[in-house]
Amino acid sequence: MVVTPFKVSGKLDYDRLIKEFGTERITEKLKEQIYKIAGEKNLYLERDLFFSHRDLDWILKEYVKGNKFVIYTGRGPSGHTHIGHLVPWMFTKWFQDRFKTRLYFQMTNDEKYFFNPHLSLEDVKKYTYENTLDLLALGFEPEDTYIIQDIEHIDMLYEIAVEVARKVTFSTVKATFGFDNSTNIGSIWHPAIQAVPAFIHSWIYGKNTPCIIPCAIDQDPFWRVTRDVAEKMGYYKPASIQCTFVPGLKEGGKMSASEPMSAIFTTDTPKLAKKKVMAAFTGGRTTVEEQRKLGANPDICSVYKYYNFIFMPDDKDLADIEKKCRGGEILCGECKQILAPMMMEFLEKHQAAREEVKDRVEEFSAARLREDLRR
Repeated sequence: MVVTPFKVSGKLDYDRLIKEFGTERITEKLKEQIYKIAGEKNLYLERDLFFSHRDLDWILKEYVKGNKFVIYTGRGPSGHTHIGHLVPWMFTKWFQDRFKTRLYFQMTNDEKYFFNPHLSLEDVKKYTYENTLDLLALGFEPEDTYIIQDIEHIDMLYEIAVEVARKVTFSTVKATFGFDNSTNIGSIWHPAIQAVPAFIHSWIYGKNTPCIIPCAIDQDPFWRVTRDVAEKMGYYKPASIQCTFVPGLKEGGKMSASEPMSAIFTTDTPKLAKKKVMAAFTGGRTTVEEQRKLGANPDICSVYKYYNFIFMPDDKDLADIEKKCRGGEILCGECKQILAPMMMEFLEKHQAAREEVKDRVEEFSAARLREDLRR
């Protein structure tokens, strides 16, 4: 198993990641604290898609005391958005709505240019726009959502990044990210830029403000570096809440933009999405007879995991499909035929929403923060 911000491969063991990264598992008690404030339960917490955290308990206590937090998350725009990217954004939307707080969303287009020699500046700017449409299609509102584009908004980021960079040694980023003598200096510098949104609200408004970062578990190394320097700069350490990966359509691992058939992209036609679903890896047996007799294994089935994470929010429906799967009452092809139209409908609605927000992108730009900086 390899899990870094730049590569995820092998059979994923989340208990091992918690131990190696030094995070904590989200307990039932902690979930109840969230629900008490939020006023409702959340599917992604209930089904342990979000499973791990740093200082979530602390940030909830601060919130109850009246010390509200801001949210920071983001996207490295190296390609089209797939459904695996949408899930943590949907959780972020719920979190923002229930806690009534501001979101800083960072598009790290500089990072993707530094780390991927096949991408041009034009490419990363194009994907920044395309990915922004997918984010806005989920229903975010501009009043409390600020999209930071690193290249375009560097003037607002640079002063904080300089402070961070001065306090982070090369030996730290080398050990944390595996950099070596072949790593370009842009990549070495980038962790300082990625730390900035955790502090930008405090810096602009002059009041130390807690921050929480919803993210996939592979991004945690960035926040370890950020947390190391936070108190030295006079800020709270950012809290974080980590999610598992929405599985790819192939056996094991996560969705990958570099493997088109492993992922459902938001730009896929419904017809192509159906084709991908019908070719997905499942936990089925070799023959129909064997499966009818012995049942299948939903624990390793990508189709079942899509039901679990997105398409079957009703626990009774999910339990019923699992029972039929394990008991051999339903075959994998039949199960795919149930998921395919759900996936197609989801894409059709999302793509329609993408079209509707095309003329609203500037409303969400973090360029608006320049006015507050002048005050």
